[in-house]
Amino acid sequence: MSTPKVAMKRSISRGIVIGKHKTTIILGNEGGFTLLEMMTVVVIAGILATLAEPSFQSAVVKAREAALRQNLFTIRDTIDQYRADHGKYPANLLALQSAGYLKRIPADPFTRSEATWQEMSDQSEGGVFDVHSGSALIGRDGTAYNAW
Repeated sequence: MSTPKVAMKRSISRGIVIGKHKTTIILGNEGGFTLLEMMTVVVIAGILATLAEPSFQSAVVKAREAALRQNLFTIRDTIDQYRADHGKYPANLLALQSAGYLKRIPADPFTRSEATWQEMSDQSEGGVFDVHSGSALIGRDGTAYNAW
């Protein structure tokens, strides 16, 4: 019986022996990427972007809520300072700015406007004693921003 001869293919690579290690050099033009490789990278990037987007949106809402809390604290603190200095509440938020208690009225982070703050007037003394957001949106804690 004769054994079948196995055809040996010639490799397009050539080996160079440097010391005890053999280094292989591949001959041919492999300077670019194939369409399949490029499409794989695009699909993976799309999947990662899709997974990251909800986390990003949540972070934006969380940052706006933190900014709203800070703005409300600052405005309420300056209203109290104005009352302590003048013995009465300011007529409106513009009175705080014109008296020098605020450089500018901060913008509501959800309405993105300085004019949408809801000023709560004191019935007995007159003037603004509290302020709320002008947004009707609901916060992450389940309460409306205009109730904070």
